[in-house]
Amino acid sequence: MLDSMFLLAAIGPKSQTWSPTIAIVMTAFTVLGILIAGVAKKAGPSLFGGFTAGQVLGGASFGHVVGAGAVLGLTRLGIL
Repeated sequence: MLDSMFLLAAIGPKSQTWSPTIAIVMTAFTVLGILIAGVAKKAGPSLFGGFTAGQVLGGASFGHVVGAGAVLGLTRLGIL
């Protein structure tokens, strides 16, 4: 079973290598995620710009998940 999983991983499509374009996409979605998290209920002390630590961490996490999906989708479409 384990050998077949390694075989499938070896013949699967290669992932996109890092480039400045990918960094720009990930940064844009991370900032967007933090801005979306800004509408959440504030709990705790503000860090900067009125955002709390929970909002920044949650928004950055959400932005990274959405950004990874965007990078994979744009790579699949041939844009990146």
